[in-house]
Amino acid sequence: MKFWDASAIVPLLVAEATTPYLQALARRDPDMLVWWGSQAECVSALARLERGEALDRKSAALALDRLKQLADGWHEIEPSELVRENALRFLRVHPLRAADALQLAAAFLAAERRPSSLELVTLDDGLADAAGKEGFELIEVPEA
Repeated sequence: MKFWDASAIVPLLVAEATTPYLQALARRDPDMLVWWGSQAECVSALARLERGEALDRKSAALALDRLKQLADGWHEIEPSELVRENALRFLRVHPLRAADALQLAAAFLAAERRPSSLELVTLDDGLADAAGKEGFELIEVPEA
């Protein structure tokens, strides 16, 4: 099981350069572990693409359907005081946005505070940098 950041989930929903690699990764290991807020982050990304006219209405609807299918099967790390405490620490230690710190904190707790025991999939350079410094095993996603 791998922890998937929202930035790595979006290419499973819409065609991007990294989509083939991430689809293959998800097929090999379909048990996805995510932060509780990942679905909202993905919808936000899809809405931005639609507003920017990178996605038409039909493609956006298909992507939202795919997101629902994924979300129905993934495992979520729920909000908790421990997630918040760790996110606050990560915000002080790493140059992260709040949502990225929450993602990292959820992954940290999912790894039972042993980051090297969990692989993390992200396309976000800032989150990847912080996760690497915390000791997570990062999945290298080649750019097509």
